[in-house]
Amino acid sequence: MVEYQKSIAGEASISGVGVHTGQETTITFKPAEVDTGIRFIRTDLPDRPVIQVKADNAVLEESLFLTQLSSGPSEIKTVEHVLAACTGLGIDNIILEVSSSEPPICDGSALPFVEAIQKAGIVTQDRPKQFIEVTEPIWLYENGLELAIIPSPRLEITYKIDYDHPAVGIRSASFLINEETFVEKIAPARTFCFLRDVDILRQQGKIKGGSLENAIVIGEHDFLNEELRFQDEIVRHKILDVMGDLALIGKPIRGHIIAVRSGHAFNIRFVQKVLNTLNGKVGRGVPKLPISADEIRRILPHRYPFLLIDRVVDMDYTNMSVKAIKNLSNNEEFFNGHFPQEPIMPGVLLIEAMAQAGGVLLLSLDGNRGKIAYLVGVDNAKVRRKAVPGDQLVIETKILKLRKKAGKVESTVHVDGNLIAEANLFFSLGEDVT
Repeated sequence: MVEYQKSIAGEASISGVGVHTGQETTITFKPAEVDTGIRFIRTDLPDRPVIQVKADNAVLEESLFLTQLSSGPSEIKTVEHVLAACTGLGIDNIILEVSSSEPPICDGSALPFVEAIQKAGIVTQDRPKQFIEVTEPIWLYENGLELAIIPSPRLEITYKIDYDHPAVGIRSASFLINEETFVEKIAPARTFCFLRDVDILRQQGKIKGGSLENAIVIGEHDFLNEELRFQDEIVRHKILDVMGDLALIGKPIRGHIIAVRSGHAFNIRFVQKVLNTLNGKVGRGVPKLPISADEIRRILPHRYPFLLIDRVVDMDYTNMSVKAIKNLSNNEEFFNGHFPQEPIMPGVLLIEAMAQAGGVLLLSLDGNRGKIAYLVGVDNAKVRRKAVPGDQLVIETKILKLRKKAGKVESTVHVDGNLIAEANLFFSLGEDVT
């Protein structure tokens, strides 16, 4: 049976506070024509920029606690609950006008958005839906996190959590997803956090609008909320998050989604892998650790005497971080002139080594292979101690933000466990012209 695209029949609005900004904000749902997809509009900005819901607009936000989209300089964050409401109700085309940088958190679930859409009404449009379907499994597994889609004629989601906490522990749930099941069993599940993380997040300028009214808070031994809506509400909310993040694929899915301990950044990486696989753009795979100098030369364009990392010993795609080493010897080319009587590695080359470590991570991601990462900015750079012959530099770089054509990382260099240099670096990604 052919299924047709859907939109909202009229307008509906919800106001409240943003969970991270703590600011008053309003989201307005509006009808859209066929094949429009889901689009956010920032009504608080002069040019009312449009941000399309698609994988290319996903931002890897440094906290990894939310899903954020951007288009040019315009951003919209914490979109996962709204997107889950739209996809759970089968909405293909809708305009989401937001009066700030994030929608209201409401009660921490997708239910208020569902109820607003249902009140406005849902209409069937005169264009068939186009589904994402797979003929063979697509998997992503990294450091104990797992996501897969396997062939199925309908959407089913299975999720397993594993928290080292007496109130949570190991739990799993599986649901065949249709509109009725979503509204009754998934949409009401609220977001959650651990009390131990609250102060850290607030020091980072986040969850300014968070409270027991819009989140489940897990204390040292038990939940701080008076009651849960479901015994397995946390697992159900993780399913809700998966549904919201998979909306970035741009089309409804038919398949069995299996997730183990995944979060927003990992979900987005999986979306990218699914799209690359279906488009025939899967690369040669993630290099095996440790990554040797030969493999580094296949990833980076640098060559002697300007290749400044010898080996990559760790690559964490969950936290988007990399650890590389550089062994300094008396034979380094730059020691000949800096300085003959007191060989010291120039500070700018320490920064270059940090940038090259970040480049290995950036250019090993699906969609970035074969590109070149150009260093375009340096911020908060400090050289705290000399790097001299005999030192082994341990370079650790973490991606803070990543867009389609740009990225920001923070990086440090240690010798014998002591911090000797640090910097924030900005990259521009371009095509290899060779």
